[in-house]
Amino acid sequence: MNKQELIDAVASATGLSKAIAGESIDAVIGAISKAVAQGDTVQLVGFGSFSHGARAARTGRHPSTGETIDIPAAKTVKFTAGKAFKDLINGGGK
Repeated sequence: MNKQELIDAVASATGLSKAIAGESIDAVIGAISKAVAQGDTVQLVGFGSFSHGARAARTGRHPSTGETIDIPAAKTVKFTAGKAFKDLINGGGK
């Protein structure tokens, strides 16, 4: 499912116009992105949690040349699925 298909599904489920559904989805994504970028965790009970993490600097190998390269530290985004979501995926939420 891509973003447009998600907008169509939300509009259909709620009776909202596609424009309003799209603006709502953009607002939710924006709020989650901003909160996680500021270091907060966003918890959606039954769905999951978005949080930030960190990956340490490390050395790696260039796949073509085999040359050793330094990979810098990076901030990451983590998503942990909630119990209800996991149950649905594993067939328990039918």
